[in-house]
Amino acid sequence: MAGGAREVLTLQLGHFAGFVGAHWWNQQDAALCAPTGAKEPPGELCPDVLYRTGRTPHGQETYTPRLILMDLKGSLSSLKQEGGLYGDRQLDAAIAWQGKLTTHREELYPQIPGLQDLLSAEGVLSSDGIWRVKSIPNGKGPPPLTTAAAPKPFTPTEDSIRVWSDFLRVHLHPRSICMIQKYNHDGEAGRLEAFGQGESILKEPRCLEDVEDRLHFYVEECDHLQGFQILCDLHNGFSGLGAKAAELLRDEYSGRGIITWGLLPGPYSRGDPLKNIYRLLNTALGLVHMSAHSSLVCPLSLGGGLGLRPEPPVTFPHLHYDPALPFHCGAILATALDTVTAPYRLRSSPVFMAHLADMLNFSGKKVATAAATIPFPLAPGQSLPDALVQLGGAAAWTPLSACGSPSGTCCFAQSVVLRGLDRACHTSQLAPGTPLPSPLHACATGEDVLARYLQQQQPTVRSSAHLLLAPCMVAPPYPQLFSPAVESIPVLGALCSSSSLNRTLGDLARELTKLDVRRWASFLAAGVEQGDLDEALQELHSLAQCYRSGGGLVD
Repeated sequence: MAGGAREVLTLQLGHFAGFVGAHWWNQQDAALCAPTGAKEPPGELCPDVLYRTGRTPHGQETYTPRLILMDLKGSLSSLKQEGGLYGDRQLDAAIAWQGKLTTHREELYPQIPGLQDLLSAEGVLSSDGIWRVKSIPNGKGPPPLTTAAAPKPFTPTEDSIRVWSDFLRVHLHPRSICMIQKYNHDGEAGRLEAFGQGESILKEPRCLEDVEDRLHFYVEECDHLQGFQILCDLHNGFSGLGAKAAELLRDEYSGRGIITWGLLPGPYSRGDPLKNIYRLLNTALGLVHMSAHSSLVCPLSLGGGLGLRPEPPVTFPHLHYDPALPFHCGAILATALDTVTAPYRLRSSPVFMAHLADMLNFSGKKVATAAATIPFPLAPGQSLPDALVQLGGAAAWTPLSACGSPSGTCCFAQSVVLRGLDRACHTSQLAPGTPLPSPLHACATGEDVLARYLQQQQPTVRSSAHLLLAPCMVAPPYPQLFSPAVESIPVLGALCSSSSLNRTLGDLARELTKLDVRRWASFLAAGVEQGDLDEALQELHSLAQCYRSGGGLVD
């Protein structure tokens, strides 16, 4: 199918993961649709790493995410579970029956005004019942459509976004969406709120068989599968489901990379003590179990910390957002993800995801932190050396892992990606004979500039750096966090094995140790025993000790 694309299969688990994932796939789709000249070489990022080709029953070629998505009943809004490309399977099966038919349809939530205009650029449903999709990159698929109307400007509003499927503009394969009918998305009853509940889902034979069938469907068509990326809620019961999924992948696909992104919404309040304690327990158990079964785990959040005491959300010097909106938080985290995952999605000289994890997780350090500069500030007339000198040290980057400020911490290893700058800006444009403001201005290539900058900031740190021309796409339905005319931005993103995790993980373990868990017996009744929790806290303490500063690098 994808030849030598080094395929990656994505698992997207949970409702906040759905917000991040919907923005992520919208950004991938926008990059596919970006106009390019006929003589331009293929882009730096290979879409076949994340996407698969296929055919509808009518023979029409499709290009859909290689994705398994799990969420709760009531989270799909107007989106069909089987997607829109392959028709209604139940209706298709009923056509063969010649007897009397009675159809019962659940009333769908109305689709958001304006989103259908975006989808019209994806394709049209013709009078013969066939979905005519847009052309597929690299010569795959039908010719480009000429009859579809150009999409109108569309920016979802705070009031219009209820669930992630409200703004997903990408068509999914029928095997992508797996709904968990046992728990409800809306209301206070029947919620998936405890780690043990999530674990138990994949212990049910029917659900396990369904997930394994979906895994086999995607994996067996891959020629060079490099691994799996898991986008998973960390604060609720999906934490247990994600840990169990990572264990399943490790057991069935040994040797493949598994990178887990533990996702947390924006800041929380003291309002509901039960939810806060559950969030703390789910986060701790999730980090311990996911790190045991994954190649690398990275928590992602715009909150200031993981503990019980609320801390203010992170701020960006050149970006304003509402931290209470998952629609905003998901967009920012997806933009960071789109940047830091670039190394294992490159078309040439890629870094396999297992190798990226190995570089960051030596000496037991299987948890990493993320940081980003969104957007990367480059004023008109500035060069990359000018901007980096002005940016200063790594502390100027915005932390995205709820570990507090990185100032005063030690970095053991890092992977840095800078994308979206024109090649003409990569090196200094000073006239010959002009005194150089810094050693960065003497570098001959942009790659040298970035590598020299990282070496200056962290001289003893094992670093990997990539400089890409392709920007991050922020066209609608991305929230309007920038001016309306902005459709792409430059971004600097970094993954780091940091000593800040010593404090963060240690504090998390200490807070839970002080709790009288007997007061939260309902959490234990959901499937986690006291002995399991005690063992997890010990492992969390041990994990924190891996990040003590002063130990130097381990070769």
